[in-house]
Amino acid sequence: MAAYLVGVVLFFLGIAVTIALHEWGHYITARAFGMKVRRFFIGFGPSVFSVRRGETVYGLKAVPVGGFCDIAGMTAQDELEPDEQHRAMYLKPWWQRIIVLSGGVAMNIIVGFVVLYGVAVTSGIPNPDADFSARVGSVQCVPDRQIDATTLSECLGTGPAGEAGVRVGDRILAVGDREVETFEEVRDTVQQLPGETVTLRIERDGVLVDVPVIVEEATRLDASGREVTVGAIGVTSQPPTDVYKKFGPVEGVGATARFTGDMIEATFEGLLAFPGKIPGVVASIFGAEREIDGPMSVVGASRIGGELVERSMWDMFMMMLASLNFFLALFNLVPLPPLDGGHIAVVLYERIRDFFRKLRGKTPGGPADYTRLMPITVGMAALLLSVGATVIIADVVNPIRLFG
Repeated sequence: MAAYLVGVVLFFLGIAVTIALHEWGHYITARAFGMKVRRFFIGFGPSVFSVRRGETVYGLKAVPVGGFCDIAGMTAQDELEPDEQHRAMYLKPWWQRIIVLSGGVAMNIIVGFVVLYGVAVTSGIPNPDADFSARVGSVQCVPDRQIDATTLSECLGTGPAGEAGVRVGDRILAVGDREVETFEEVRDTVQQLPGETVTLRIERDGVLVDVPVIVEEATRLDASGREVTVGAIGVTSQPPTDVYKKFGPVEGVGATARFTGDMIEATFEGLLAFPGKIPGVVASIFGAEREIDGPMSVVGASRIGGELVERSMWDMFMMMLASLNFFLALFNLVPLPPLDGGHIAVVLYERIRDFFRKLRGKTPGGPADYTRLMPITVGMAALLLSVGATVIIADVVNPIRLFG
């Protein structure tokens, strides 16, 4: 229990640090371009403490699950003090504003990469060069039926693949006209062809070989326990080697960069699927089964962090923290205010608008009027608060559990 609580606290602190570094990305880029940063706070709600250093007030608020970097003149509607007139953000070149608005996103990606690099050189990360291709591990007979969830009937012989000449170590490239990359694709394709003859395109010792195989009919149990007829050829997969690999300091840079790309791609796909998973989160509050890959709040993520530390799975703990950074980065790029992506979209709109005005011989149109975006900003903020509250409730009453 003590280890679990330590993990919960550490992951919560990791989230707070992640948010702080996101805001610091805005802070350092704004300062670099001569913009005035009025306030730099971590958290929301009542202030716990604050201190002024130079022209900036730094502080911590009661709920450390967010933060803000208050830059003078982020919009033309901001009220400015006399000493801020020449340092207002909206008066700076468009490319400087884009860099500042992207500073938090860039910082999260850098932090995620650094965390993964640390894991890569200390304990290991998924090896981007691991061979997951459809390589044959064994050839065997095909049991004609499935007795229960874990038992198949007995059989004799070498099986259809063995009789056709398929050998251990062969790499299956195609089943008939369908190219395959994994053994699961081989299995799924063959299951749809009971009683047919199919040609396997095989790579053996660097040579391509076409092997005709008669697909045997067999009965198996589907997810509901009902018997279905499927095709089988009597091959098993060869387990991939070096799935996880510890890298040296130099080679770890490239491996981490590739794995970072894979994680960002997976995070992007998860972000696209996010809205569709909210109904399931709501249903889980009332007793439905919680999807293990569904949305989590700070509460849920910290609980998972506690479970990982309790089992000394520090590498998974750190990779989860890296994943959080990538999610925060991509989520903030959503082109709707009050997110960073919404502000970036406004700057790009101004730039594109002024480009076409210039083509028509007109002067630049001036800063965008953010008051027109208030309905979208308020609506988006209300939606984020509602979704956040819903996920927190689900994480309390029906949390995601990795280990049962």
